[in-house]
Amino acid sequence: MGRVIRGCRKGKSQSLIFTSKTKLRKGAAKLRVPDYIEKEGYIKGLVKEIIHDPGRGAPLARVAFRKQVKFGLDKQTFVAVEGLHTGQFIYCGSGAQLAVGNCMKLGNIPEGTAISMLEEKIGDRGTVARASGTSAVIVGHAEDGKRSRVRMPSGARKTLPQSCRAIVGICAGGGRIEKPMLKAGANHHKFRVKRNSFPKVRGCAMNPVEHPHGGGNHQHVGHPTTNARCAVPGAKVGLIAARRTGLLKGGKKNKFAPCAAHK
Repeated sequence: MGRVIRGCRKGKSQSLIFTSKTKLRKGAAKLRVPDYIEKEGYIKGLVKEIIHDPGRGAPLARVAFRKQVKFGLDKQTFVAVEGLHTGQFIYCGSGAQLAVGNCMKLGNIPEGTAISMLEEKIGDRGTVARASGTSAVIVGHAEDGKRSRVRMPSGARKTLPQSCRAIVGICAGGGRIEKPMLKAGANHHKFRVKRNSFPKVRGCAMNPVEHPHGGGNHQHVGHPTTNARCAVPGAKVGLIAARRTGLLKGGKKNKFAPCAAHK
């Protein structure tokens, strides 16, 4: 019957070979839980340290706030923005000023400002623009004061409530992917803490029992690589339910074709 292919093994909860190593991670980076202080005024926090989180490209910032109910410190972990440093005071709330590292509502941030850790829904504590070097940009505000138009890191534009919060600034760690890996060992350590998806062996380089593309006298698939959406798990490899395959030809512009200057 053959072996269970890699795509099926990733779905097995009992199999731990594809899981990431999360023991040394610093935990989730989120905004403060929204409370009455941020709604009416602001709260001051002190950046204690900038730390590295395994499996994450952007550095994290440990910020200490004063507890409002009793004595002590309330320590939060944010995704650090460019320009943030230890010993810096940051402010969270409606009364905060426009400065790098401050957490504010979208309605209080002017148009054209780069923001990160943006809330997509009110109170979700930041789910957009969290990767290294990414940011969203406020395009405009509605006249009724309820909605704001935001350009997401993907380039898409989305309308969000003005009560959603965000951190002013761009996520630190930008340009990380511009440095070449140079050797397989660097990739090994990178994916070791992300997930077990490196190295990836081509299906046509495997044996017939290991993959539907395996086998043959030469390394080639030997049959179409498109498969139906309703295909059984062992056969669901290649292009799943592809609407079209190959290069664009005819009237449509082929983005892979050489331009006129290089012909």
